[in-house]
Amino acid sequence: MKKPKLVRDSFTIPKAEYTVLDDLKQRAGKLASPAKKSELIRAGVKALAAMSDTAFLAALKAVPAIKTGRPAKD
Repeated sequence: MKKPKLVRDSFTIPKAEYTVLDDLKQRAGKLASPAKKSELIRAGVKALAAMSDTAFLAALKAVPAIKTGRPAKD
């Protein structure tokens, strides 16, 4: 079986949402199913893809738009 082609990308995410990834990693570990951040994001993409249009739009509207690009250095 041929390995799927992988794509490397980067994105900007608010720190509060980024910390949720760590919370989800810990949750997966407690459930005896350790997961990497990329696996959590991919699972989220699959969950979004499986939603009805109404649920999908509601999920999108629950996430505020942010300015893209690299964050300013402190």
